[in-house]
Amino acid sequence: MQIAIESPIDMHLHLRDNAMLRLAAPLSAETFAGAVVMPNLLPPVTDAAAMEAYARRIGAACGPDFRPWMTLFLKDQGERELLAARSFSNFFGLKLYPAGVTTNSGGGVLRFDRIGRTLAVMQEMGVPLLVHGESRGFVMDREREFLAVYRSLAEQYPGLTISMEHITTAAALRLLDEYENLVATVTLQHLLFTLDDLAGGLLRPELFCKPVVKRPEDREALCEAALNGHPRLMFGSDSAPHPRSNKECLGCAAGVFTAPFALQRLAGLFAEAGRLENLQAFVSGNARCIYGFAPPVKRVVLTDVPFHIPALYRGFGESVVPMGAGEWIPWSVSAPLPGASACG
Repeated sequence: MQIAIESPIDMHLHLRDNAMLRLAAPLSAETFAGAVVMPNLLPPVTDAAAMEAYARRIGAACGPDFRPWMTLFLKDQGERELLAARSFSNFFGLKLYPAGVTTNSGGGVLRFDRIGRTLAVMQEMGVPLLVHGESRGFVMDREREFLAVYRSLAEQYPGLTISMEHITTAAALRLLDEYENLVATVTLQHLLFTLDDLAGGLLRPELFCKPVVKRPEDREALCEAALNGHPRLMFGSDSAPHPRSNKECLGCAAGVFTAPFALQRLAGLFAEAGRLENLQAFVSGNARCIYGFAPPVKRVVLTDVPFHIPALYRGFGESVVPMGAGEWIPWSVSAPLPGASACG
């Protein structure tokens, strides 16, 4: 069996910088036509000049056939800053990080009542808002507690498109259906795993991310929405590479690396459910309808031939352990594609 996917888009991707960028970015470019790239570098990408420079570094790593839609780390940007960003054709939106909730978010928002000026200008200009939706409460409750913030933003700014990034719960899906200006992304790991997979036996650091994977009923609700073609739910891998030394250690970094095989895993999930006809919308069509994207033309043919996930991706002095390292999965890209070296 084969399925062809036209111009797949990853709606939430971390590419890091420097050597890690050179390792990770080509692995996304092999199978995706483009991606919405997160701005939480050190220092974060907060203005047009930094954004354009970062886009050039991504282009140098990936080549011209992969389009990075760029985001700014939300601070207190005003009209002048947003106009400067909008002059860059690859600018997409602003990313709201509550301060300290995830990797490199220490400079994020502490007081939501102090970002109204920026949100009002974004609404007026039609600039999307992307949100890491977690409180600082008990780890399993953080997304649920943040839903009130989403509700408040959706009501205060009805003309602002607000993306609930990497949602993890059935409650977030219910909220998605309450407001037309809410959209959402969901990751591969939250469609496949629960907290029991992460910590029910031996701890699996390659599955540790923020938000953490949740309960079986949450995973089932997310799968049902994705597999049945919810029109405002999009695939965002949240693929987030960390050096192996930062994952297999005390103080394990949060982030799951799935970019090289995300489409293959999704094909297996949709095929098993008998819903392959909805995969195109999930990985491209919904985003194109919501945002008017025109990604580079790219056709990826997937086939039900097993693919072996390498134990390690290595290059440029970096090494990253992927999710499912060493496992066989039932689908693969139909022809080998060049990229960074995969070991094991």
